[in-house]
Amino acid sequence: MNKFKLKLDKYLLVLSIASKAILENKVRSLLTALGIIFGVAAVISMLAIGSGAKKEVLDQMKLVGVNNIVITPRLIRANETTSSEGESEEENDLAKAKLSPGLNLEEAAAAKKIIPTIQRVSPEVTNEAIVVYANKSIAGDFTGITPDFFEVYGLELNQGKLFVEKHYQYGEQVCIIGHKIKSRLFPTEEAIGKQIKCGDVWLRVIGVLKSRGIGSGDGNLGIDDFNMNVYAPIQTALLRFNDRSVISKASLVSGRNNDNESSNNNRNQLDKIVVQVKEASQLQATANVLQRMLERRHAGAKDFRVIVPELLLKQEQKTRNIFNIVLGAIASISLIVGGIGIMNIMLASVMERIREIGVRRAIGATQNDVILQFLTEATLISVIGGIIGIFLGLIIAFVITQLTGILTIVSGFSILISFGVSAGIGVLFGYMPAKKAALQDPVTSLRHE
Repeated sequence: MNKFKLKLDKYLLVLSIASKAILENKVRSLLTALGIIFGVAAVISMLAIGSGAKKEVLDQMKLVGVNNIVITPRLIRANETTSSEGESEEENDLAKAKLSPGLNLEEAAAAKKIIPTIQRVSPEVTNEAIVVYANKSIAGDFTGITPDFFEVYGLELNQGKLFVEKHYQYGEQVCIIGHKIKSRLFPTEEAIGKQIKCGDVWLRVIGVLKSRGIGSGDGNLGIDDFNMNVYAPIQTALLRFNDRSVISKASLVSGRNNDNESSNNNRNQLDKIVVQVKEASQLQATANVLQRMLERRHAGAKDFRVIVPELLLKQEQKTRNIFNIVLGAIASISLIVGGIGIMNIMLASVMERIREIGVRRAIGATQNDVILQFLTEATLISVIGGIIGIFLGLIIAFVITQLTGILTIVSGFSILISFGVSAGIGVLFGYMPAKKAALQDPVTSLRHE
């Protein structure tokens, strides 16, 4: 017990001497710690950016849905420049596109019937619309859907009920609204049973969806803002709002031309077909079969895209992980530079305090005592610098989120790693100066001016 008390007193004395030396040289100690401060702050902020990016990708994967393939139309427009060799590739694609029926319900049904690896198919048609109730209005999307839609995206109702078969069969004027639509049009009253107007169509609200995050809102990956949509049976949207395939056929028969080129070319009945396969391993093979099937049905025209969002997001995640490793490596270099700075300053400090070292050795301090003193100083500077760096890193991560909108997530693991590394650097780079101080000859040190 006495030995333990003696050792504890000895360590407390060394800590007191080291703390006093640091306080007597505040400016030098601060300059010594700067490398550690900025190094730790850089590591924490970079890891926070990496964690935020990873979470965004994972959230997008959840929003895309499980094992989904997205088919979207691709409008082919006439190219004003022609090739000197005759018909250009663009002109050839345009000629084929004129024979293509575009994406339609028949293709969605055929895909589900023909391809055995497909579990669900969700065709969608979406139109921008002003949604009106009483004296309130909001800009949103009016989307026609089929029964598989809610299963494909994993959407749940907050209140009300889903569509039933007769709603789809007869194109009834009913709808399910997103959470934000409900909050803005019905902030203090129930939405169920109320009549809203989407464009020129009146719809009765029968359900309200639970709030759902939207990630980056990338429609090409099948990610939409579900909270801002009004959903109706697809026959309701096509019969009562807009069926582009019927309009296009009527235009071709009448021979009328529209100045709006996109309207002329867009004969797609659907804006999207989301295909859900049974197993993740079947994604790419199913996508290849869909590509070939649609090419045949579209007369060889490349007027559609077959996208596998999960594979794209995994590739994006891999790219981001590599980027995060590079950022972490660059930030770690700052810590190494900070450690070198500690070593240089401590070596200079040894040269300045040779007489002090001699006095301590003369009154009975051992080499180990001197090593412990200078090592404690270096470690204290690193630890204090690490603590300041942690707070600075938290501030930087917060500022990045506020100014750029980039999601940052500071984890306890990154703080622990940064603090541990800063303390380790103090020990590692502080040992050489401490060893040099301990090896000073006491007699020579006492004579030093």
